[in-house]
Amino acid sequence: MKTVPNNANVADFIEGLENPQRKSDSKTLLTLMQNITKEPPKMWGDSIVGFGSYHYRYESGREGDWFVTGFSPRKQSMTIYIMGGLGKFEAELIKLGKHTTGKSCLYIKKLDQVDMSVLEGMIRKSVKTFKTTR
Repeated sequence: MKTVPNNANVADFIEGLENPQRKSDSKTLLTLMQNITKEPPKMWGDSIVGFGSYHYRYESGREGDWFVTGFSPRKQSMTIYIMGGLGKFEAELIKLGKHTTGKSCLYIKKLDQVDMSVLEGMIRKSVKTFKTTR
């Protein structure tokens, strides 16, 4: 697996972002996720900031480590990782604002286009649920 935790400096990564919107949104998410998880941020691969970690093992025998929540300031949009999937967040997604989704990924172009209290609630619920089921 290529996406593994490393010792790269999170602050340097964020300061090195060229897009001022992504840099500002990254700083906001960094503070928000650190407050929610009570975990320090860690670089996973070269472009993901993750918080906490857990070990997984599939029935196939494949196993590894992954973060509990995190984000990546991609070129197209900010990717926010909601582990366990977005299926249980239907009501919140309706109220969130402009976004698109993947299975466990929430894509947001600008944080000022979403309701931050809804986003915070989603991350809190995901982290709490995820931590209690592991």
